[in-house]
Parts: sequence; C-alpha cells; structure tokens
Amino acid sequence: MFSLIHSAHAQASDAQVAAQCFVNRINEVILFPLIALLMAVAFLLFLYGAFEYVKNSNNEAARETGRNHLVYGVIGMLVMLSAMAILGIAAGTFGLNVPDVSCGSLVAP
Repeated sequence: MFSLIHSAHAQASDAQVAAQCFVNRINEVILFPLIALLMAVAFLLFLYGAFEYVKNSNNEAARETGRNHLVYGVIGMLVMLSAMAILGIAAGTFGLNVPDVSCGSLVAP
C-alpha cells in the first residue's frame, strides 16, 4: 500500500522539466514584462485623465473626456492585475512555479 503512495511522488522526467522551463521563460521574457508595460500605460492614461479633468474644470465636455480617461485607466489596471492573478493561479494549479527545478542543467540532444 505504501509503495503506491511513494511511487506517486516520482521525479519529473526531462520532458516535464523542459516544458516547465519553457513556460517559465515565456513568463519571464514575454508575459510579465508585457503586463508590466500595459500596467504602466494604463497608469499613464489615468494620470493624463486626472490632469485633463483638473485642467479643464470649467469646460464640461473636456471634463467628461478626462473622466473617461480616468475610468479607462482604472479598467486597464484592473485587467492587468487580473491577468497577473490568473497567471499566478494557473501556475500554482498546474505546478509550474516549482522553485527547485534547475533549467540550466538541460542539454539539447
């Protein structure tokens, strides 16, 4: 009975380690920097909207444009935070954020 439980925690194969390293590299090089960039753009849009709203406080149409930019900036930041949360949950669910996997030890055949 205990031998079945012990065999369930076997070492990861080279293909599993390679796949995990590939996903980790995609996350590190493409996804997380892209999300950070889009978060910065959304924050700048928010700041621009706040500036527009305050600068044009006497013009109702320009103030509405500033308010729209504020809302779009907040929505953009919420979407980027949600994307980070979803990626973190997915990585935790599928075991892709295991810190003890050494990606440098893989050699192409």
